[in-house]
Amino acid sequence: MVLTKRIIPCLDVTEGRVVKGIKFVEIRDAGDAVELGKFYDEQGADELVFLDITASSDKRKILIDLVERTSEQIFIPFTVGGGIRTVGDIKEILRAGADKVSLNTSAVKNPNIITEGAKIFGSQCIVTAIDAKRVYVNSPEEALDKITIKLSDSERYCWWEVYIHGGRTPTGKDAIQWGIDAQNLGSGEILLTSMDMDGVKEGYDLDLTKIFNEKLNVPIIASGGAGNPQHIIDAFKKGRADAALAASIFHYGEYSINEVKKLCQKEGIPMRL
Repeated sequence: MVLTKRIIPCLDVTEGRVVKGIKFVEIRDAGDAVELGKFYDEQGADELVFLDITASSDKRKILIDLVERTSEQIFIPFTVGGGIRTVGDIKEILRAGADKVSLNTSAVKNPNIITEGAKIFGSQCIVTAIDAKRVYVNSPEEALDKITIKLSDSERYCWWEVYIHGGRTPTGKDAIQWGIDAQNLGSGEILLTSMDMDGVKEGYDLDLTKIFNEKLNVPIIASGGAGNPQHIIDAFKKGRADAALAASIFHYGEYSINEVKKLCQKEGIPMRL
């Protein structure tokens, strides 16, 4: 059976509004969260991801009423993340209408939340979000215990560092190793964001997506960098992603989801139209 690839619009939310930034800064408004969620459902999105991007850094809980209002308007799988710290928080969000939760900061600080969440709600409900930034080195030896790769477009090497608190705090953790650990702890999916490419609209970090696909057995959602349909096609064909997350190209009406899906299908990528 051929699994269809998924196209997933992402709603980065702060104070009930959808926003979009470049490399996690330069944030600008993109509309009402509930209205956009409904719009993407009608447009043919396969899933929706809703991230409360300031919940962790503000040390507050996610906006539950917004989750409830959004889930009432959409009929596609719905992932919610931001400010989830406990199994009780996971339960509250799933009860409010989400199908999955996305764990980032809390999972890095307390990896047991992945295991406990997977045990109670099933691994299919637990998505580990990894915000990764390149660290360049001249040789693998320079990176000590990190997983390095030789970059496809240069003679240099790099590894990827995990950031938390919405891209504000470096952790020193190797992103690839953390992905493997998260999978082993029970995570059913990885939402992988390249901080270097986020909002730049020059394409996904294909080296990053591809190595995650090679090292892990769970689905990888590529995120950060989509500027046109070809970038999404490349994420599937070259990066071997299972799903492509995008925001800017959909929020500001540059392309429709259906349009992108038809172009992917023309390239032989299995899509649900």
